[in-house]
Amino acid sequence: MPLEGKLLVPRRRKPLADVFLNIPYDTDFQNLYLAYISGICAFGLIPRATLEIPGGARRLDRIWRLIKSCRYAVHDLSRVELDQKRPPTPRFNMPFELGLSVAWEEFARRKHTWFVFEAKNRRLQKSLSDLNGTDTYIHDGRVAGVFRELCNAFNRPGLQPSVQHMWEIYAQVQKNVPSLLKLAGTESVFQTRTFRDICLIANAVADELIFPATH
Repeated sequence: MPLEGKLLVPRRRKPLADVFLNIPYDTDFQNLYLAYISGICAFGLIPRATLEIPGGARRLDRIWRLIKSCRYAVHDLSRVELDQKRPPTPRFNMPFELGLSVAWEEFARRKHTWFVFEAKNRRLQKSLSDLNGTDTYIHDGRVAGVFRELCNAFNRPGLQPSVQHMWEIYAQVQKNVPSLLKLAGTESVFQTRTFRDICLIANAVADELIFPATH
């Protein structure tokens, strides 16, 4: 299902829940980034990310509003190591945004459910011990692990996609990435335009594979 010059368009379905996606934006994480988008769309949900936040108001205010608008939030805390640029620094954005999500679940008038994903078992007990007792979804740093753990996290009544569905969506997204980058005039998938186009394709493929046409 190549692009061939134009984007696929998802069918109109009933309003779907949004999922705030809190992940690192770097090239080493690209495959897992595409896996999260593909897997979330397989559930008929809509990925949202800080990548799509426009300019204007203070960034923290915009992130807070985005989190509050989402029914679910997926927080990947697998990048706890120091980066390679001087001075060596850990990443605090992901745990900080998780804290905002935890606070919103406590005080929101409407339901908000958050999930924590990690690459290594038991590491979260050391890196963020305040979350001891919280279920952590361990993906082993692999695409297959992301798909497996999304199935565990979003285990809801009704239609459930298979891991094979997620792989098929992921394969189509990967196939179209070069065309999307060319359309956006960028070399990075971590751009506003590219993020939105990837989500469009993932949702359109999910429509064909999983969701029956509505009349």
